[in-house]
Amino acid sequence: MWEKIKPYIKTYVVAIAIPLTVGILSALFTKDNMDIYEEIIVPDIAPPSWLFPIVWTILYVLMGISSGLVYSNREREPEAARTGLTTYAVSLVINFAWSIIFFNANAFLLAFIWLILLLYKILRTIYYYYKVDKIAAFLQIPYALWVAFAGYLNFSIWLMN
Repeated sequence: MWEKIKPYIKTYVVAIAIPLTVGILSALFTKDNMDIYEEIIVPDIAPPSWLFPIVWTILYVLMGISSGLVYSNREREPEAARTGLTTYAVSLVINFAWSIIFFNANAFLLAFIWLILLLYKILRTIYYYYKVDKIAAFLQIPYALWVAFAGYLNFSIWLMN
């Protein structure tokens, strides 16, 4: 029994570790500039800064589970799985870079445009994942919603500052 389960455990551990690592690296690259969030004018509905790491950790775990599902079921729709996982990988790179653009460069308009690109890639990922595993696609929806909300915040911050 263990031999049958072992490959799946490894798949999901790696799949979850990838986005968590991206998040950790992004935080390390921006940690010295995160205090800007407390210094800039933000919209009234902006969450407190302590909430962001909690939300992102949950989202990264969901993203990892989602990609693990697609990888595990890739034989159902090999082309959709390959394209979906590639699109997801690109979205992780875009996600990583956003924090640097926003926090380190304080380029709020560029960061907003970057978020639009990220949201597009997330929606494409959902599209391809849906062809392979519907649950995997649904697990990406909180990520898309959070990034859309982040886009609203980012745009508002650009306007207000």
